[in-house]
Amino acid sequence: MRAKQRQVSYARSRWRSMLLLLTIGAAAIALEARVLYVQLVEHDFLQAQGDDRHIRTVQMAAHRGPIVDRRGELLAVSTPVDSIWANPQEFRPALNRITELAAVLDLNVDALTRRITSNTSREFVYLSRHLSPSDAAAVLELQLPGVYSQREYRRYYPAGEVAGHVVGFTDIDDIGQEGLELAFDYWMRGETGSKRVLRDRLGRLIGDVDLIRAPRDGSTLRTSIDLRLQYHAYRELKRAVTENAARSGSVVILDPHTGEVLAMVNQPTFNPNDRGQRVDAEAYRNRVVTDILEPGSAFKPFVIAAALEAGVYQPDSSVDTSPGFVQVGNETFDDPRNLGRITLTTLLARSSNVGAVKLALDLDPRDMWSTLSAFGIGRLTDVGFPGESAGVLNDAEYWRPVGQATHAFGYGLSVTPLQLARAYAAIAADGVLPALTLLADGNAGGGEQIVTPQNAQAILKMLEVVVSPEGSGFRADVENYRIAGKTGTARKSGVGGYSDERHTSVFAGIAPASDPQLVIVVIIDEPQGAAYYGGDVAAPVFSRIANGALRTLAVQPDALEQAPVTIFANAEAHR
Repeated sequence: MRAKQRQVSYARSRWRSMLLLLTIGAAAIALEARVLYVQLVEHDFLQAQGDDRHIRTVQMAAHRGPIVDRRGELLAVSTPVDSIWANPQEFRPALNRITELAAVLDLNVDALTRRITSNTSREFVYLSRHLSPSDAAAVLELQLPGVYSQREYRRYYPAGEVAGHVVGFTDIDDIGQEGLELAFDYWMRGETGSKRVLRDRLGRLIGDVDLIRAPRDGSTLRTSIDLRLQYHAYRELKRAVTENAARSGSVVILDPHTGEVLAMVNQPTFNPNDRGQRVDAEAYRNRVVTDILEPGSAFKPFVIAAALEAGVYQPDSSVDTSPGFVQVGNETFDDPRNLGRITLTTLLARSSNVGAVKLALDLDPRDMWSTLSAFGIGRLTDVGFPGESAGVLNDAEYWRPVGQATHAFGYGLSVTPLQLARAYAAIAADGVLPALTLLADGNAGGGEQIVTPQNAQAILKMLEVVVSPEGSGFRADVENYRIAGKTGTARKSGVGGYSDERHTSVFAGIAPASDPQLVIVVIIDEPQGAAYYGGDVAAPVFSRIANGALRTLAVQPDALEQAPVTIFANAEAHR
């Protein structure tokens, strides 16, 4: 009986073993079949799933081209920074560590929490932009899932507020918003690239997988600005605006032959490195090209040019200003005193309004308008700077005698400081109105002949007398150099007419007069001191700027006094 039981037990055990082996075999066959199925059928799908978890396509930032002055000095350059971003879906398991992340990023915990949790459907959310590489590394050291860094560039402006109005600035994405950054954004902006990279489960970069598109860096913008002159003009303008408690001020320096803008400054100014100052449009507006003003007596040389071009007057002609005033319609225009019969040179030197009015009224309005328009009055300079104003010069068809009379001494029309400088550059360049440029060697030699060389030279000689001891602009004199220029003082208009308390002080000058190299226009808006005339306020600023600029550029003096010479016949006589 026992033997039979043992036999049955053995059979059962053997059956169980066989069943177990069959089960294991079947499982092995199924597993192998699954492996084969995965490898042969689902390979692409699973590979994609793995890649989605570990391979990322990242952007490769392009380097924005730098801005340099004519000598290669940096005005704007992009410096490498890192931005921190997160994939909210991957970061969800680490929400309990968000306090650590906020502390390293110096952000409010609640604000950071809202930013991440309100974007759970997205895979990319910026947490902090433009960190230094060391600060970004401190974030990555936390080893938080779904938190990554991305290389970007931030614009830096070495000259700060000295060149702020010229250079402008970019936004956080390095796209030009103002100034040269905006005007030549297409030139300096690069093209971002992209590549595939392999990351581990913590998001750390293991290596590059594939280059999709290489980044293309932007091109260098070489400007016509001379940073040395820019600094000098900035310093002197700031000093003048402060000393005169003025509302604002502007200075522009041109090369009259090439039309290159060598310096362009304004007060008040702003620092483009301080993004907090960019919200104030009043501060970053470039007044040299955007603001218009009535130039006052600084406009008289162009009325004389119109008279000479029309052939109504000659350089040696005279005008009778007696009895010291002139009536035009219901308006009376006068001089501080009766100058009698004066030459055109004296008209400019003594800044006679009566003489200018009589001169203008002797001209056909269309002829006068044609010459003024040829000087660029009422027209854009096409320098390419954003927001440029065209000024105001109404068509002669709408002129009345009183309007033509006020135009003679710079009222009833408006110019920008840049327009005024360009018009004086035409006088300095033998009657050729230059094509202005903000690029070094941008259009050297370009220009349009608008008055004869003889007439331009005659006006230049008249303007020299203005800066002589007998002229209204004697404070613009520069030692050892011949200077030509004209003062201007204009009452500002407002509600109820022209104010007796608010003025614009102007001086436009050319240096040196014998071989013009520079045209400098100085505008001081609403000086609050006892002095407000252009000859008292703006002319001294011109003198200091021109003095520094001429010496910086090593321009040879043309008015050196001759030292007395003693001649000895021979050595014996000397003894």
